[in-house]
Amino acid sequence: MQYFQKSKIFLYPLLDIRKGEDYVPVDTFICWDGLYQPDDYKYICVYETKRCLKFSNFERRNLDSHPLLDYKGNFDDKQIYVFDYSKYEHDFDMFLKGHYSKFSIKTKNKILRYFGKVGRISKYIQSYLDPAEHHETYAKALDVSLDIIKETHELCTPPNLEKETLFEKIPDEFALLDNNSISLEKK
Repeated sequence: MQYFQKSKIFLYPLLDIRKGEDYVPVDTFICWDGLYQPDDYKYICVYETKRCLKFSNFERRNLDSHPLLDYKGNFDDKQIYVFDYSKYEHDFDMFLKGHYSKFSIKTKNKILRYFGKVGRISKYIQSYLDPAEHHETYAKALDVSLDIIKETHELCTPPNLEKETLFEKIPDEFALLDNNSISLEKK
């Protein structure tokens, strides 16, 4: 089975950007190699688009004024936005462990609202957030014992940290201070 970007499914809805917007990130990450680790609680969105009026309007409306925005940078046709998710510490920790069913009710509701109630993806998301209701269905579909499914409990694998890490040159505006402290100009 091919890996899907777990951060895009479970963390993007927490930005409260309306589904159906013209622009969605091509990739999302929770780490930036050499800069951010999981315990920094950062959420990184990468948009690959040429700068145009339509994107600038989207950016102004949804990104530049976002209360969680920590950094934004432009790299050729790539825009990178880093959001501070420390207010979602519990949910972020559960995400890292693959314990999606242990997200807070508020976070689960945001995710469910984002994906809606119709369609296959919506049903998968619902099963990941409330796995006990779907154990029998998964046991039959996977042709495994119901006890094994119940013991595992979660129906979606934990995130792959390597695939959830951005490998992009660290911008010059990040200046290393003493040891591992990082200073950046907040946008």
